[in-house]
Amino acid sequence: MKLFVANLFRLAALALLLILLFRTEWLSFLLTPLTNNNAPAVYTQNSLASLAAGHLQLVIGSIVCSAVLAVVGGIFVTRESGADFLPLSRAIANAGQTFPPVAVLALAVPATGFGAMPTLIALFLYGLLPIFENTVAGLKQVSPQVLDAADGMGMNGTQRLLRVELPLALPLILEGLKVATVINIGTATIGSTVAAKGLGEVIIAGLISDNTAFILQGGLIVGLMAVLIYDAMGLVEAAITRRIGLRAA
Repeated sequence: MKLFVANLFRLAALALLLILLFRTEWLSFLLTPLTNNNAPAVYTQNSLASLAAGHLQLVIGSIVCSAVLAVVGGIFVTRESGADFLPLSRAIANAGQTFPPVAVLALAVPATGFGAMPTLIALFLYGLLPIFENTVAGLKQVSPQVLDAADGMGMNGTQRLLRVELPLALPLILEGLKVATVINIGTATIGSTVAAKGLGEVIIAGLISDNTAFILQGGLIVGLMAVLIYDAMGLVEAAITRRIGLRAA
């Protein structure tokens, strides 16, 4: 029963997202009361599907870069040779989260110009912390007895990391990746303030014109994408961890 309800929710959310992206006019009767002075109820200045694709490109590009650096950094500081750098690495990762993305955009625009690059920099910094912390936590939770057994089997450091530590840490690493992805899906909306292509354009257009219908369209699409992508990543995580004989975090 629970699985049926979950699948029903997924299908309903996906159907609503597709309608919002490709057939928003079907919902105009619901959106029209949210407009003022006969303003248009459906955003038509740009294709919503195209804006959503640009939005996801920003998120995917930033998350890939964040994941590479955060996982490599997490591995490094959990080795004996890099343990002394853990406080510094943690401070850098925390700074990425605590420094407002809007401020990052303001600092990045003079150096990189308007467009996608300032947004990618902001999202890259914002995605570091959850992936880094979960990588460190996942690697540190590996039992010393398991590590001793790996050493007893004659594994060198690289073999132990790839065959034992990373597989055991994988559920937590994937959980950090999921959290960072959802955070960046929401945060990417600010990229439209510096001319990056994304769904923030719809929300900003609604704010400028006092059109709640536009704001609702942009917000719903972003929210539904975040929920569905998080859910899909959870299913992939469960499949991977089952395949290697682990329990998802």
